[in-house]
Amino acid sequence: MILQPLSESTEMYLKAMVELGGREVVAVGRLAERLSVTSVSANEMMRRLGEQGLVSHTPYKGVTLTQMGREAACNVLRRQRLWECFLYAHLKIEWPQVYELACDLEHATAPAVTEALAAFLGQPSHCPYGDPIPAADGEFEPLLGISLSVVGVGGHARILAVRATDTDVLKYLYERGLVPACEVQVVEAAPLQGPLTLRVNGKEVALGLALAEFVIVEIIPAS
Repeated sequence: MILQPLSESTEMYLKAMVELGGREVVAVGRLAERLSVTSVSANEMMRRLGEQGLVSHTPYKGVTLTQMGREAACNVLRRQRLWECFLYAHLKIEWPQVYELACDLEHATAPAVTEALAAFLGQPSHCPYGDPIPAADGEFEPLLGISLSVVGVGGHARILAVRATDTDVLKYLYERGLVPACEVQVVEAAPLQGPLTLRVNGKEVALGLALAEFVIVEIIPAS
């Protein structure tokens, strides 16, 4: 159990580890890239979190959350995703802007407010970006999807979640119809790591592989 309130930066690191790897090992370099910090800063934070018992280090591989670290991280995710639901459904904030605004709110939300918000929203199971909202005890069922970037040419898929965090990236995907529940088909994959050509809502859309990594899908079997 976490007895002391965590700093905002600590919460951001813990949350990023869940978003990137769940229970798996996360490379510190990926963590630094996700949070737009230097590798030196990320390694120093991992050292401090290790001293607090929040992460454990696997030599030459990366870091994983301890049970205490995972509980803390899921608590942050719960707050953020509940705020995303509220901002989107009740304040009618545009979908691409919700993530960043919820990030600002999550760090200043007391447990009683979190649970009151969950009750007000009717205990939602997923956020507007399609990811599951952890329960009050921190448990949740992870999405069993794959990245759109690995879907083969001709493949049909349904978007489960969008895991971008940058507002401009979210806006780019939103404007092209790449949002949860949308169905897509991979029409073409350019060689040498080139962009994918997708069919979305009857239109063809080009999407780079780096952006396709943010889109989590499930394959729709051929009929």
